[in-house]
Amino acid sequence: MLTLHHLEYSQSFRILWLLEALGAEYELKSYNRDPESNLAPDDYKALSPLGTAPVVTDGDLVLAESNAIIDYILDSYPESPLNPVAGHKDRARHLFWYHSSPGSLMNLQSIAMILGLLEARSPWPISSLLKSVFGQVRKLFLNPRLTAMLKLMEHDLGTQPFFGGDQLTSADITLVYPMYAARDKGLFEDGFPNVAAWFARIEAFDSFKAARAKDDRPHIAFRF
Repeated sequence: MLTLHHLEYSQSFRILWLLEALGAEYELKSYNRDPESNLAPDDYKALSPLGTAPVVTDGDLVLAESNAIIDYILDSYPESPLNPVAGHKDRARHLFWYHSSPGSLMNLQSIAMILGLLEARSPWPISSLLKSVFGQVRKLFLNPRLTAMLKLMEHDLGTQPFFGGDQLTSADITLVYPMYAARDKGLFEDGFPNVAAWFARIEAFDSFKAARAKDDRPHIAFRF
């Protein structure tokens, strides 16, 4: 049986929600982060040397990377609407947002996080120099790209209710992690009513509620 190795406050929530949405049989093994380092514990790293989440095991198979796991699981559900088939009217839209999650949105957030950590943890006067340099990186690269992506999200969610089109797809499931991370950072505070409506729609799904219950955290929050 498939086992989801679930690290708290991590990308593995996606796989938990996916399995609940499919009504799949699976085992869940949860792990807490190290309270000092905030990293995965040693028994988790024994499965995933990089300590990244999620990880699933299926017999002798050990598989990491969210979208690889989603594709692997959906291979067993070829009729699932979570993966619009070739020729479906929403196929291209689904594919774009499905791959935009790791390819664009998460990359931009990860770069922003790394820059912030370097600024905060570098001694003066290096930190002062980094803030000046990184300020230009944000101005010329990060902020314009992130702003363009957020505007496209708002636009597309005004034309159809989900990132995948008229119904929930794995595009919405893989985007749940960076979307909540963005919301936690206040990126959707003003002028994003369609994005706010998307959050409300996904939170209304019984599968989302079931995943939240099994995640057993006081609120949705993710850590980069």
